[in-house]
Amino acid sequence: MSQNTNHIIPHSIAKEVSKALSFYPELSDVSIVFKFKRHIKKSTMQAQPLFGSFFKSRKNRSYVIRISERIKIADTVFKTEDIPSDVMIGWIGHELGHVMDYQNMRNSELLRFGVNYIFSDKHIVEAERAADTFAVTHGMAEYIVATKNFILNNADIENDYKLRIKKYYLSPEEIMEMVEEAKEEETDDHQAG
Repeated sequence: MSQNTNHIIPHSIAKEVSKALSFYPELSDVSIVFKFKRHIKKSTMQAQPLFGSFFKSRKNRSYVIRISERIKIADTVFKTEDIPSDVMIGWIGHELGHVMDYQNMRNSELLRFGVNYIFSDKHIVEAERAADTFAVTHGMAEYIVATKNFILNNADIENDYKLRIKKYYLSPEEIMEMVEEAKEEETDDHQAG
């Protein structure tokens, strides 16, 4: 395990996690444990506050990002170390987007969020798109697009999984639109200043 004071990271993905974290300087003091898990139901990765965090202030919360040891997408199994680096960085960046989202919530909102995520399809769409948006606005667009393209353009991945990605997450086109809009706003701000 690689670790700094606040982040515990498995050596095998230390480079990718460190790169993803570099886009989120505001998370440098946030306690996050990255850990492999044999199987994550319906997911590849999962970011959650640790249970004890519900009794602490926002600034003292701790999070865990669980990463499946073998990434099973539909019926295709990939070993984590076989995932291209830019794709892994994008996946981790997306999970860090969830942590950013959680950091903005009061404890009661976090509890409501968890319940809604379990029972509401609409809420899943909002949560996943919010995580993607955090990643894109933090400069991770190329990595998030690489992750989407890895899934959507991979012939070995079942169409059902691709449809799930299209339903819940930002598309590569939506991400590029966000990047273009941000560039236009930056140009407008620069010209106004």
